[in-house]
Amino acid sequence: MDFRFSPEEEAFRQEVAALLEREVPAEYRRKRMTFFDMSAQHDWIQVHRYIAERLGEKGWLSLHWPEEYGGRGLSPFYRLILREELARYHSPGYDSIGCGIVAPAILLKGSEEQKNQYLPGIAAGKVMWCETLSEPNHGSDLAAAEVFAKEETDCFVVNGQKIWTTNGHFADWNALIARTDRAANPNYRGLTFFLLDMKTPGITVNPIVNMAGHHEFNEVFFEDVRIPKENIVGGLNKGFYVVMSLLDYERTTDTVYAIAGTYINDLAEYARQNNLFTPVLENKLAQLRADCEVSRLLHYRVAWMQSKGMVPNYESAMSKLYSFELHQRVSEFGMDLAGQYSQLVEGSPRVPMFGRIPSCYLRSFGYSLEQGTSEIDRDVIAQRGLGLPRLR
Repeated sequence: MDFRFSPEEEAFRQEVAALLEREVPAEYRRKRMTFFDMSAQHDWIQVHRYIAERLGEKGWLSLHWPEEYGGRGLSPFYRLILREELARYHSPGYDSIGCGIVAPAILLKGSEEQKNQYLPGIAAGKVMWCETLSEPNHGSDLAAAEVFAKEETDCFVVNGQKIWTTNGHFADWNALIARTDRAANPNYRGLTFFLLDMKTPGITVNPIVNMAGHHEFNEVFFEDVRIPKENIVGGLNKGFYVVMSLLDYERTTDTVYAIAGTYINDLAEYARQNNLFTPVLENKLAQLRADCEVSRLLHYRVAWMQSKGMVPNYESAMSKLYSFELHQRVSEFGMDLAGQYSQLVEGSPRVPMFGRIPSCYLRSFGYSLEQGTSEIDRDVIAQRGLGLPRLR
């Protein structure tokens, strides 16, 4: 099997690298921060929006969309190449929710009016999105969502609370799942998927600061928020099916394996500069590097399936689960490698790697929960991939 990219794809990679070489602030590359670390940077959103618009001008945020909706009809491998280069340059600029979740939802389930209204802003990198799926007390049980949207003559009126909303404090628009039928049986048949302008009156966004001290997540409250009926995607009470199809995309849009790869390289460089290399350390680094290659190939398999018009399912769960747990192992390795110094944070005179080691470690715990918990991923793999029976 030939894993090499085509000459056109290699040329695209060089073009992306050249743009990022020019546009990504030197401070971001010097500190070699990950996407998640960057949420602690005071100018993160300004840099994100600036890079996003540069990518949008090139048409790189809609590479694999159909041409009639502003895309170039290219294979998903072009998106992977873009994401890998963004990780290599430690650059923000890719709205993984807008480009990776909302745009596919609209392309798959949206009306022609919705495609014409919402896709251009995502493709141009000028409209940032968040998603409000999770709720307090329900964990990953999306079907149990209680935020209620009451139907009126020309709109739905939403009340309730969502939680763990990534970038909700920056987003222009929101992909919202809300209950529109309390009597539905089973309960997942009473959910509807809405597109909501975050400037709509009645929305309150409160910050949630994670263990690493970064403001990435939020809780969002809705009080009599009015959403026009034309903002429903996929039909009334059909929202669960929209989200289920989207989760397969969400699990394939991350490039955590690429971020982990850059981190492994930087940890190896730290070990070399501090004369820490031993045979045991070399073996650990080699194993992590091999794991990173496995993760990369799992993602490539999913991209290949998408390029053939196939819908990855348990394959997406495999790639997401493996890459997230890989990053956790790399983060733990970083803590062991730096020893006592791993506890120092940025600002301390002897802190290694600008405090990136404890930041990555503390942030890595969330990987077991986000985009569906690791337990759900294992259930998907067991039932749909291995054909095992349900346990509950």
